[in-house]
Amino acid sequence: MAMSRTKLLNSLVILAGLAAFAGPAQAQFFFFDPPPPPLPPKPVPRLHHVKPRPKPEVRRENLDDDPGVVVDLGHGRGLYGDPDVEAPSGGNYAALPADADPNYSTPVDFDKQVNFKLTTERTVADPTGEAAGTVTINTRQRKLYYSLGDGQAEQYSIAVGKAGFAWKGQATIGRKAFWPGWTPPKEMIARRPELPDHMDGALNNPLGARALYLFQGKTDTLFRIHGTNEPKSIGHAASSGCIRMQNADVINLYGRVTVGTKVVVM
Repeated sequence: MAMSRTKLLNSLVILAGLAAFAGPAQAQFFFFDPPPPPLPPKPVPRLHHVKPRPKPEVRRENLDDDPGVVVDLGHGRGLYGDPDVEAPSGGNYAALPADADPNYSTPVDFDKQVNFKLTTERTVADPTGEAAGTVTINTRQRKLYYSLGDGQAEQYSIAVGKAGFAWKGQATIGRKAFWPGWTPPKEMIARRPELPDHMDGALNNPLGARALYLFQGKTDTLFRIHGTNEPKSIGHAASSGCIRMQNADVINLYGRVTVGTKVVVM
């Protein structure tokens, strides 16, 4: 009996141990591999601060001779003749034409930047009755005629002087300029003292690609036939008395006339 009790106790102990080891029915045992080490953080790219390029000093002027023209006051004070100064964007240093006055011209060629499709030139019956080689300006019609002879003329549309500034008379071409520099007259400086004393030839120069200076005898009348940086002004009374043409047209006319050519303004 004692032996049986001992066996029974041993059996109970074994069963109790097994039950304790087994644990609750829902308990489960999982075996995991150790987690991999964390990846190193990705390097954050450095942002390089780019200092903005300073913009040139640009002032929008409402010039009497060219309303709304943008004048870059950072240029136009004899810079382009300095070999240490780069030619302006879009221009190349160029030899002046033989008939261009070097004191009034700029040795930088912007002709490749001119829109030669923007032209008003056409051959018409000559209404002026002038001899071949004469330039006639009809301010009322806002047309310029270059007489060819045989009853033909080249006709161009122009802008003329505002009321109070219109000039009429007879003159001759006393000077020719290639991409002319612009020196505002004293009268204009008096009205607009903020204007530069001088501005070298450039695409934004109010005189445009060429200028023909009108003289009476040896006296400069201070009136010119010149190009423009305001093509929409052509056909209107917009200037301070000068005759303004499309750049393509004034380049064409420049090649036809010489110093001494007769000019009639009517």
